[in-house]
Amino acid sequence: MTPQAYCAEKVASAGSNLTAAFRLLDRPRRLAMEAVYAFCREVDDVADECQEQVVAQQKIVWWHQELDRVFGGTPAHPVGKALAPIIQPFDLPKSDFEAVLQGMARDLQPMEIRDFDMLDGYCDQVAGAVGRLSARVFGPCNQDCLSYATELGIALQYTNIIRDVGEDARRGRLYLPTSLLEKHQLLANQILALEDSAALRQALAEMAKHAHARYDNALALLPASYWRAQRPGLIMAATYRDLLHAIAELDFAVMHQRVSLGWMRKRLLVLLTWWGRRPR
Repeated sequence: MTPQAYCAEKVASAGSNLTAAFRLLDRPRRLAMEAVYAFCREVDDVADECQEQVVAQQKIVWWHQELDRVFGGTPAHPVGKALAPIIQPFDLPKSDFEAVLQGMARDLQPMEIRDFDMLDGYCDQVAGAVGRLSARVFGPCNQDCLSYATELGIALQYTNIIRDVGEDARRGRLYLPTSLLEKHQLLANQILALEDSAALRQALAEMAKHAHARYDNALALLPASYWRAQRPGLIMAATYRDLLHAIAELDFAVMHQRVSLGWMRKRLLVLLTWWGRRPR
């Protein structure tokens, strides 16, 4: 199996909303996005699937070393071999790959997120950095475009956090800021014990308002001249924002179910956004 085939299989097996837009890219950009996304999946799997914390930490260290090899031209892993030839053509900075690793490393131990500023720092590592890498692959970028990609990545991660409250709690994880919990008179232990409540749903509704604000900020930052090239990212924005609307329609009942969009709804969003509809 070639490195590119390995990455394509990794992407396909993830079944993410993010991957639908990849098929609309030309082949060089599609292969590049599959390599970037496969890297993220490999690292995320360490945090999600490795039971021994010491082993997981060693694997994160190994991936830092693999990044050194990728940027030095001597990768060892299939994903690294797929990444190496795309680094220079798409001007992908090592710092954003390292940020992803740093964010995933934070998931290896219990983490209290005190406020939205702290949450934004974490989201920038695990999603904003991915947004910046993706934007560079999609097309030429200036600083405004990269700022848009950062905001969009954070908005997407906020949406994931809302959707996955129950799933994360089952893993002993909680990403809702302590300040938000205190405002709604919630205890972290209640959520980790999978307790659904009106207070939790109100907290999630407030967080959804923060997410919508980040989507609005992202779209306002993207220069009009970059919209066409950045359509794959805008498709992600449309899909995840619609997911946020779907969660709201269910009154944020996410503790014991994973809300998703039907494939027809997602396909319609892809087509509408590709042909110029602004995500909303």
